[in-house]
Amino acid sequence: MTDSDLRAATPAPLPPALTPEEAEKLAREAGLNELGSVPPFGKYLRDLWANRHLIWALSSSQAYSANQNNYLGQLWAVINPILLVASYYFIFGFLVPTRGGTDNYLGFLTIGIFVFGYAATSMTQGAKAVTGNIGLVRALQFPRALLPISVTLTQLLSNLPSFAVLMLAMPLTGEPVTVWWLLFPVALLFQTMINLGFAFILARIVDASRDIANLVPVVVRLARYVSGVFFSIAHYAAGHAVLGAVLLYQPLAAPINAVRESLMAEYEPQLMTWLACAFWAVALAGAGLVFFWRGEGRYGAK
Repeated sequence: MTDSDLRAATPAPLPPALTPEEAEKLAREAGLNELGSVPPFGKYLRDLWANRHLIWALSSSQAYSANQNNYLGQLWAVINPILLVASYYFIFGFLVPTRGGTDNYLGFLTIGIFVFGYAATSMTQGAKAVTGNIGLVRALQFPRALLPISVTLTQLLSNLPSFAVLMLAMPLTGEPVTVWWLLFPVALLFQTMINLGFAFILARIVDASRDIANLVPVVVRLARYVSGVFFSIAHYAAGHAVLGAVLLYQPLAAPINAVRESLMAEYEPQLMTWLACAFWAVALAGAGLVFFWRGEGRYGAK
């Protein structure tokens, strides 16, 4: 065998092994993160923005498929809240009257049920944003905050038909269309940001302790009874200034009051109501995102 044949048969030498520092640099250039690490917050936000199309695709598809297995399909997004209004109006309008403090109780109750229903479903579904998509979390690398955002956007899209019905129904209850109706989308934006903040917080807590998921519906049900859904807080807490203020301006009641102030003639927009909505929207969405981001390295570990 000649020297050329020997050289041809000899395997090529392996490239030198990467040092740990070089391997880490190469992984970062490829966009990979160390398992269990929390990426810098600025990079986290950029990654979320880069995945905005995925967020929309997930949200729109889930919103559309929510009622597809039912014969009436998307009509259930409208039928369910209307049935709730009818049952609550019978209970709290006749059996246990709570009409005090409002002239148009039907309109008052309709707003309370539609707006609180949006918040309630966002919180209960948002709490399971990570645990309900555990396969996706373990299979793919993406900023996990995408999941609570997608759940919140899904609920917004699912409830848009309900809010359209709400605006059509208010004149039927005797409410005139005024310039203040232009504030309704603003109140809806505040409610959505508040829902997102709760989704961030609950999603991380439930991922850390799955049993808490069973308590979320109970807490939401209790919140329904202290958020002025079917009674006027200002009227029934008139003799308790501090308690009344706490109930009026807590994050689930303030958006309901804001919608009533925009759509009902008997309630003029109050600066404190809208400031409370703005505060809770910014505080909960911002603090919730930071709280969720700090647990980024732990999601899907259990």
